[in-house]
Amino acid sequence: MLLSSREMLLKAQRDGYAVPAFNIHNMETLQVVVETAESMGSPVIIAGTPSTVESYAGPVYIEAMAQAAAANCHVPIAIHMDHFEDPDVIKKNILIGFKSCMIDASKHVFKENIAIVKDIVEYAHRYDAVVEAELGVLGGQEDNLNVSEKDAMYTNPDDAVEFVTATGIDSLAVAIGTAHGLYKGEPKLDFDRLKEIRDIVDIPLVLHGASDVPDHLVQKAISMGICKVNVATDLKIPFANAVKAFFVENPDASDPRKYMTPGKVAMEAVVRHKITVCGSANRY
Repeated sequence: MLLSSREMLLKAQRDGYAVPAFNIHNMETLQVVVETAESMGSPVIIAGTPSTVESYAGPVYIEAMAQAAAANCHVPIAIHMDHFEDPDVIKKNILIGFKSCMIDASKHVFKENIAIVKDIVEYAHRYDAVVEAELGVLGGQEDNLNVSEKDAMYTNPDDAVEFVTATGIDSLAVAIGTAHGLYKGEPKLDFDRLKEIRDIVDIPLVLHGASDVPDHLVQKAISMGICKVNVATDLKIPFANAVKAFFVENPDASDPRKYMTPGKVAMEAVVRHKITVCGSANRY
């Protein structure tokens, strides 16, 4: 059975670890995430961006695949709409069976952001779905959203309190110096800002842009209150590289069962590592 991520994140917050949210794109990547999480006893969130859910795989297919996966494992599984900006699309997918969503209205001014998010929260909660929102803007590229370094803004702690209170969101994605994609050098995370937010905001906090962030920084963020960690780029690169290497060695190959398998193996190693970094293994 698919669940909302509500209890997953609250348990992680109480017990001092983070639930990994892995971006998937198709059956193979979903299989890797769920089967690895099951083997390690880790709760897991299956995330998809709008171009994956709406344009590529289709929400009905993703929901059905996730239901099949959940029926064959014991760890908690949630499917999550990541960085969705269209409220109507979010509402449509909640009716299909998605129990977790991120409404990204961070490009709007503060009051508009609140109004958009509050509308989604009121709708989602009627269907036992949970809502994540972002305050501040992460740099880099996620799906079709591209934010330059100069436009990236950190989360203001005082605004965070007002935002959480006004919207009723279930979790808050904070901008503390991470970015989507790969980094130029080691990222500098604002842990003082994170501590200030954690001290005055009581809902679960989310770290976006965790791919390519050194493990020790992710673990420090978790120790300071982050209880959901998003991973995307770190999965795509090894999967793609393994498939490309297979074709170099087997240029006449045409069987997807054969050329997809090395990608799955490479991706499994990353998923296993990220679960270990999050400290979520053997939590269920």
